[in-house]
Amino acid sequence: MKRVIDTGTDQLLCEVKERVACITLNRPEARNALGDVLTPALRRMIRERGDDPDVGAILITGTGTAFCAGGDVKSMGTRLPKPAMTKAEKTAQLKERQRTLTGALVGLRKPTVAALPGPAAGAGLAIALACDIRLASASAFVSTGYARVGLAGDYGVAWLLTRLVGTAKARELLFTADRVDAEACLRIGLVNRVLPEATFREEAFAFAKLLADGPAVTLSLMKGNLEDALHLTFLEALDREAERLVESAATADHKEAVRAFIEKRKPVFQGK
Repeated sequence: MKRVIDTGTDQLLCEVKERVACITLNRPEARNALGDVLTPALRRMIRERGDDPDVGAILITGTGTAFCAGGDVKSMGTRLPKPAMTKAEKTAQLKERQRTLTGALVGLRKPTVAALPGPAAGAGLAIALACDIRLASASAFVSTGYARVGLAGDYGVAWLLTRLVGTAKARELLFTADRVDAEACLRIGLVNRVLPEATFREEAFAFAKLLADGPAVTLSLMKGNLEDALHLTFLEALDREAERLVESAATADHKEAVRAFIEKRKPVFQGK
């Protein structure tokens, strides 16, 4: 059964199907670039689907042949003048916007998948990096893009890139804004899998469904362990793992998994 979600704009589509929330950026004429209409809707969908008990995983993708081109550069020079803001006000506004987009994505306790049918650049790349898993079409490519438009970067792109590919490669990608094709992304660990163009969307959904069908409480606890690995010492992380293992062992899903193993069948998890 499919449930269509009202996003408030046709620039963003959302449906929940088989416990997967498919969020689709829908500005193909602008390569799904972010903007004053699409981006607030995307923030709201991330928050609402993160809280939705019927959602086990979130899949973010784009209509047409692109994932997201980042900020809409063409509109930057044609926007109507806005009321003057101080530097401090602009900074505070951007901080809030970042925290409620990529910040919210990183903070979700549900598995998140970015499916790249084509290019991801700038803030669009940052959104993909903020997801747990990145799947790329064979024709996809990425570029940080910021240096080409004279911007330092936003939405956590430097932190996210460094975490995934290391500081040397992150610096190269940011300073040069080089285009990196799908196979190169796979080699450096920027994407998890490269999928055929002909079956890309079907395979991306199937992957997200696999996660959505998993033991939700346990996956949430796993995400906590993985985040701890970035900033805790080994012994501190070891202690937190012990706490979460005991918590997961008390779930109904763990008991179901044990029964299924004994009965030689696939477990049916309830997220409890």
